[in-house]
Amino acid sequence: MAIALGPNQYGKAETRVVRIDRDSPVHRITDLNVSTSLSGDLIDTHLTGDNAKVLPTDTQKNTVYAFAREGIGEIEAFALRLARHFVDTQEPIHRARIRVEQYAWQRIGDAPHSFARGEAAVRTTTVTYDGTNTHVVSGVEGLVVLNSTDSEFWGFPRDEYTTLGETQDRILATAVNAHWRHGTHSEDWGASYAQARQALLDAFVGTYSYSLQQTLYAMGQQVLERQPTLAEIRLSLPNKHHFVMDLEPFGLTNPGEVFHADDRPYGLIQGTVQRDGFPSAEDAW
Repeated sequence: MAIALGPNQYGKAETRVVRIDRDSPVHRITDLNVSTSLSGDLIDTHLTGDNAKVLPTDTQKNTVYAFAREGIGEIEAFALRLARHFVDTQEPIHRARIRVEQYAWQRIGDAPHSFARGEAAVRTTTVTYDGTNTHVVSGVEGLVVLNSTDSEFWGFPRDEYTTLGETQDRILATAVNAHWRHGTHSEDWGASYAQARQALLDAFVGTYSYSLQQTLYAMGQQVLERQPTLAEIRLSLPNKHHFVMDLEPFGLTNPGEVFHADDRPYGLIQGTVQRDGFPSAEDAW
């Protein structure tokens, strides 16, 4: 039985880079976590240890910092620059995948150079380039949202292990992890991200939910409806359960006002909403 090397890649994971733009008295901060991954004609290093075609991961890290010195801009554009550089300048490298996470900072009042760490939600992008084809996936992770009512859950099957009661009024909370693939490149990555993020929030607010699955589809549908150039969106929604506390042992009533927020175990709802007319691109993810 023959043994052969299968798919492989290598790179530098989680290069932390912070850039301060000082071109005006009011500074701007960009805080990124960048991971690079390269693949191509790399069989020699695996089979014989010959590193003649292996661009060091330390070089990849240094490239991130050098490119940041030239300016970062929108994270999608920054990732595109990096991906094209690695493939176009290294003949053995046939594909580059760049993942970028951006952490938000907010200015403290009117202070020109003082900042506080912003919301927990993280803006992301993953760019894949193979010398010909380019795929751009944008996203947001950890966007925590909650509806205090307008959510029900009932009509599910029951068996000998089912103890969950049906409810016509519950808290619905989740931490949205959403990633959307661009069918064509945006002229304004920042505006596209802001529009997609707002569509997610608007759909969450505007959907009377009978299941988190229904809410997931509504969120994905609204993102695609607002941006015709997006091909698909993938969502992963952990159900952040809130259970009504029994206060009767203390002689108190609890008309749906006091809850225990349980962090695990949790339901995990995942799904993809797609638009017809765009080719599939599993390699983009």
